[in-house]
Amino acid sequence: MILNGFALVLYLSGVLPSSASISNFPAPTIDCVEAHRACSVEPTCETLYRGLELCAEDAAVSPQAELLASECLEKRDALLAKHPSLLTCKCQRGFRKEELCLRIYWRVRLLPGEEELEISPYDDMLVDTHMASLVAASSFMQLGGENQCLKAAQDCGLYEKCGNLRSEYVLACTKPTPGTNRCNQHKCHRSLRRFLERVPEEYSLGVLFCRCTDTLCGERRRKTIVPSCSYHDKEGLQPNCLHQQSFCRRDDLCRSRLADFLNNCQPSHLPTSGCLKDSPGLCLRAYAGLIGTIMTPNYISNSSADVSLWCNCEGSGNQWQECLKLQRIFTHNSCLRNSISWMGSLDSLPADITQPPAPRPSPLVQKDELLNNNHLPEHNNIVLDSKEEEELTQTEDEQEGADGGQFDVIPLYSERATVSNLGSSGTGGSTSLTTGPAKAMLLLLLLLSFSLSWL
Repeated sequence: MILNGFALVLYLSGVLPSSASISNFPAPTIDCVEAHRACSVEPTCETLYRGLELCAEDAAVSPQAELLASECLEKRDALLAKHPSLLTCKCQRGFRKEELCLRIYWRVRLLPGEEELEISPYDDMLVDTHMASLVAASSFMQLGGENQCLKAAQDCGLYEKCGNLRSEYVLACTKPTPGTNRCNQHKCHRSLRRFLERVPEEYSLGVLFCRCTDTLCGERRRKTIVPSCSYHDKEGLQPNCLHQQSFCRRDDLCRSRLADFLNNCQPSHLPTSGCLKDSPGLCLRAYAGLIGTIMTPNYISNSSADVSLWCNCEGSGNQWQECLKLQRIFTHNSCLRNSISWMGSLDSLPADITQPPAPRPSPLVQKDELLNNNHLPEHNNIVLDSKEEEELTQTEDEQEGADGGQFDVIPLYSERATVSNLGSSGTGGSTSLTTGPAKAMLLLLLLLSFSLSWL
């Protein structure tokens, strides 16, 4: 039997349990861009793929869509017979060529059924299973009595990349389109996705899922994604949820993010996490992936962590139950609810997670903030604490010097050891060499005066 090399290394190092079958260890998943590159090397495969693309585009707009769809399926089957890796490939979230990868992924899945639309196109094998970055984010949220959403926003501001990209999406979501009083929702969504994809999760998810105990904190959390632009419009009209889902599934990116959410936030009564995959971290990432799409969810009040889509089920007709089911995936999802509660509560973290130290902001950013005297409140406190500590240390040193002179001066190493300084306090000598003759002289004078008194 030929062993998978990677699995063998894991087995020998103790990462893979001894009871696990090495032969069943999954092979690394190929990226769809790489799978297509391998296909494009062969003229026959590339011709079949281009033919499939053109067929799918024609079927999307032709009145004879059903007839063309059957022809497309035949071309797809011929393509996959030569390159099956195009059907098993996956994509990476936030990858530079993510949209190209997703286009390839969905191109070979013509007329996907409901089950295929709930299978994530993203590869989770490379995701940190111990969720170290999420634990780091939750470690920011353990300060009792403090507005944790304010603290998370300030921590983001101290990290240059987080602060810049956050300012970018806030500007994009608040700047009105020329000639109107409405924002450009497309630019707002794109900037939000950039923020969530490029900023380390300990900052981005810390801002999204900060734990609140009062309405002031809850309001800041609810307004994090600038909901007046990204979540709903100024007119306040809610679309039908099924229509919203239909528009989402016409776009490769939105369809993929929705499938990822449905796959990773699927509830179950068996695991303690309430998630079928038993991974709160995967659910939180999938939820965050929806932000910046037409299916953007958000908190619905300042006093709870309940979330929902901006839509309703009016006009659903005989699809009323299906529409309610889509709504309840957000409003009554035990996996999603427990995952959000999991953030900021170290007591509920899995026992096998080793908490990493909380990430520190860039030293250059801290230095610039200090030089410009443009401090955030908690940063000022850090500086103030260090000054108070220095003053306290100086006061203690002065008190020790007043109590006794043994800690006053330590002679420099370059000073020469002489008879006069060897016995000084600070060299370690307990008695000066000059004290012996002085005492003898004093004793002699006393004896002479005593003898003279008898004369």
